[in-house]
Amino acid sequence: MNRERFYFYLVRLQKASPAEWFHRLRGYFFISLLKAARVIPVYSVQAPEVNAKLLEAIQVPSLYGEIEPGVIREILEGKVFSLNQDQAEITEFENIWRNHFFSDVPTNQKDPDIRTVWEPARLQHLTLVLHRIRELSGASNVGSLKKFVRDTLLAWLQKNPFHLGPHFVSVMECGLRIPVFLQSLKILDTLSTVERKAILQAIYEHAWIIWKRLSLYSSLGNHTVAECVGLIIAGAIFQETDQGRKWLRTTIRLLEQECQHQILDDGGPAEQSLGYHRFVLDMYRFIIVFLEQNKLHDCAALKPRIQAGEEFWEAFQINEAEAPCIGDSDDGFAIAPGLSPFRTESSQMSEFHGSIQKRQRTNDRIEEAPLYHTFPNSGYTVLKTCDQILLTFNHGPLGMTPFFNHGHADALAITLSKKGQQILIDPGTYRYNGVPEWRKYFKGTRAHNTVTIDGLDQAVQVNSFIWSHPYEARLLGCEKKPKGIVVEAVHNGYTRLKNPVRHKRTIFLRGKSDFIIKDSFSGQGINEFEINYHLHSEVKVNEANGWWHIDKGGQRVFITLLGDDFRLAKGQSDPLLGWHSPVYGIKKESCVLHCKKRGRAEEVYFITAICTNTPVDVAGLQEEILQFE
Repeated sequence: MNRERFYFYLVRLQKASPAEWFHRLRGYFFISLLKAARVIPVYSVQAPEVNAKLLEAIQVPSLYGEIEPGVIREILEGKVFSLNQDQAEITEFENIWRNHFFSDVPTNQKDPDIRTVWEPARLQHLTLVLHRIRELSGASNVGSLKKFVRDTLLAWLQKNPFHLGPHFVSVMECGLRIPVFLQSLKILDTLSTVERKAILQAIYEHAWIIWKRLSLYSSLGNHTVAECVGLIIAGAIFQETDQGRKWLRTTIRLLEQECQHQILDDGGPAEQSLGYHRFVLDMYRFIIVFLEQNKLHDCAALKPRIQAGEEFWEAFQINEAEAPCIGDSDDGFAIAPGLSPFRTESSQMSEFHGSIQKRQRTNDRIEEAPLYHTFPNSGYTVLKTCDQILLTFNHGPLGMTPFFNHGHADALAITLSKKGQQILIDPGTYRYNGVPEWRKYFKGTRAHNTVTIDGLDQAVQVNSFIWSHPYEARLLGCEKKPKGIVVEAVHNGYTRLKNPVRHKRTIFLRGKSDFIIKDSFSGQGINEFEINYHLHSEVKVNEANGWWHIDKGGQRVFITLLGDDFRLAKGQSDPLLGWHSPVYGIKKESCVLHCKKRGRAEEVYFITAICTNTPVDVAGLQEEILQFE
């Protein structure tokens, strides 16, 4: 056991309740017995017979979206989704470990990132082909598409026998495959009896092992939702058995519980990750339609919470442009790239999304007065201006307790976009496994548009996912004033230092398009303060007349540090600074405007001016700062 994994288990056990201890021990003995079953038949996992009429009656939610041109052709030629990992390396790893018991499969730093190994085995490339088959119903080439899906799916099942190899390590991955299996059963009308039984057996095996290893207690999160979705579909297929009814009953209840847990009262994500928020919302939307179409459960209690989550998501967009990257993102999809659950599949879902669609129609024209909205539970304030500037301000918690797995140490960080062009960014995630120093950098404070003190993160990284010493961030106020909007927040992440410091950030939206940001501190002793503004890797940057001119896709923004000077860093390696991960598995050099000061907390401050149209008179700004203070 490597050191990181040892600390992972140590921290988890320290926080575990007696019930969780029992759950973990039971899971340990289950895995031991399952491993022994290869020699001594301890378990028999044989799928019961399925009522053919029942299976035929099961409806699968329609999907909406557009598949990028050429993708189907590439899939037919062998393309899978691999999160930018060399496909040959993934195949080599699978071939080495596919006949080993899943708990023996290593996830060492020297091996490919296990997340990239799992991605192709979600089989979501087959979902895209199945979607195209639906679109081309009756066309002459549908037969060849069906044959491709059938051959690929059956070959995968043959190469990945139950509980062997890397694809049974995470039962979340098992949950995400079950919808693909169901769609295949429903759409591939040329399957033989033997082939249908093989797919049904795989569904049962996947559901059985999920049931035995459900992510509960401190593991509750987006994994749990994906596992429940798989179990509900399996439960619907095997609903005439006691096991199937138990899967349905328990996981519906768990989904309702997790909806309240993961989606906060203001619609924001408990995990403090926009990427996982989108993932969770799509999983819920899919399973709500599935349950109601098949008359398995009335989901009325879930819909208001999901609607609040959708409205939160939309607050981070202008005209459906790309939302900023905040928190972890592994570029995973609930269904498949480009496809989502069809919103108007039923009258209930039409009503469910009615207010959202109305907002989308009116969102095409933004009122002349700047708009702002504060989400008190998740801890975000979003400012939108008449010329389509979007600024997000993070004054929320580190993430979902007890381990804050997918949160970044980004208290009081901002992002800024103009007309859909991301300019001041959260640099992203890069990778989860295999690159510990890069993982530490991308989730750390220095990689975000906020202030780092003494070169440390606002919380303590225990390993690639777990944090300790979480901070508390607090919104002090958000109000309209005669000349604009003022938002103010504070966090205590650095009160753990030998010389404790509190950081306060005040953002003044001046008029309709300019921002003044003041960072001030309270505490005793001398510390080092570093402010960073990370720019998208595709921006053009130059300095003129005391202002940094930043251009992204023809959209220009101007930034200056009043009373001080920014330095420009790019692609630094020691220490790491100036890197952007636009998608999982890829990192690029990017520019950072930064400034360091050393001094007493009460005497140090930073004042940043951001003009989104043209630079203004700096002396005038200094006077206005005194007024909004």
